[in-house]
Amino acid sequence: MMTGRAVLSSLTLPIAALALMLAAWASAPPAAAQSAAQSGAQSGAQAGETAFLEGSEDIPLMPGLTPAPEAGIVFDSPAGRIVEAFAGGAVSREAVLDFYGESLPPLGWAPASRVRFLREGEGLSLDFFGPDGALTVRFTLAPADP
Repeated sequence: MMTGRAVLSSLTLPIAALALMLAAWASAPPAAAQSAAQSGAQSGAQAGETAFLEGSEDIPLMPGLTPAPEAGIVFDSPAGRIVEAFAGGAVSREAVLDFYGESLPPLGWAPASRVRFLREGEGLSLDFFGPDGALTVRFTLAPADP
């Protein structure tokens, strides 16, 4: 059994790596961010088309958010898929919550809370980092707890 100190120690490197990736993404010049958005949108969406979250073909990416594909992970397990994706932009938490609160239920996602949705054995959670106007959203899709 790991002690609390051992658990924290084992998390330090992944958290530091994630912080570095997000810092690099946030400081990218606008042209680089635009290029990442164009290459990161899984559907290759053109103007007016819906872009989808990296690693998922059925979770829309809110307009105003730019994906950070190098910061996420996609993993298939026997229990189901696990996707962790990040997107950021000049948006507010409230706007993100409103967008996903309106757009996910028609796609079969049932809200468990304002930041968690459930569908067919999967759970989607939204976490926020940074201030409104320079917001980063972490999307975590994983098998739902039974």
